[in-house]
Amino acid sequence: MKPALHTVTSAPALPPYVASGNECVLFEQAWRHQLPVLLKGPTGCGKTRFVAHMAARLGLPLHTVACHDDLTAADLTGRYLLRGGDTVWTDGPLTRAVREGGICYLDEVVEARKDVTVVLHPLTDDRRILPLERTGEELAAPNSFMLVVSYNPGYQTLLKALKPSTRQRFVAIEFGFLPPEQEVAVVSAESGLSPDRVRPLVALAGRLRALKGHDIEEGVSTRLVVYCATLIAAGMPIADAVLGGMIEPLTDDADVKAALLDVARAVIG
Repeated sequence: MKPALHTVTSAPALPPYVASGNECVLFEQAWRHQLPVLLKGPTGCGKTRFVAHMAARLGLPLHTVACHDDLTAADLTGRYLLRGGDTVWTDGPLTRAVREGGICYLDEVVEARKDVTVVLHPLTDDRRILPLERTGEELAAPNSFMLVVSYNPGYQTLLKALKPSTRQRFVAIEFGFLPPEQEVAVVSAESGLSPDRVRPLVALAGRLRALKGHDIEEGVSTRLVVYCATLIAAGMPIADAVLGGMIEPLTDDADVKAALLDVARAVIG
């Protein structure tokens, strides 16, 4: 069984983030009123960056858990472990966040096992408690605790979807890709490539995103555009950077790859 991939950031520096709407205000009001938040949107559109930005903005520790298909409720809450011949209770990342305060962010929560959502329910209503059956504790979340989860609706299946009864426990914020000129500014700032040279890459990303659900499962993320621009800024030929940064990550199918390269040549030249 894989352990929870858990990172904790204390008093983080403010990561750059470009708002596309009122998501920062909505998130801050949700925190002030102890409301859980659900972030939904395509891969690489900035959900994780947004959470890191808001944690720094609010001065809160950030406990991030990358969910996977082996992640269980016990991975989040904790378990007894053998240490030096003794059996010792060890808090999981969710329990630590409830005890200490801060934001607990479960990235791609639908990838975890079904018992994970069950353990979240008492934290997402007016009780705001975390029962720990194995220790007999019932932890009350402090005012500084906030639960945030994310998922990509484009990958939902009948087996991996949030039930309506779970979704309706959260304030939800939908994310998409930024308008082209805003995305150009973000990619240029992140990569160091000039806006004029970034603009064709963003245009290509838009064309490739339009193919989602047809030739490719998912469109080009802003993250991939940044990778591509970073390679170009480092001196790599544009064709090689586009292939490695924006085409190869999308598909393994040779025919689809060739078609995507044709699109790239038509847009970039």
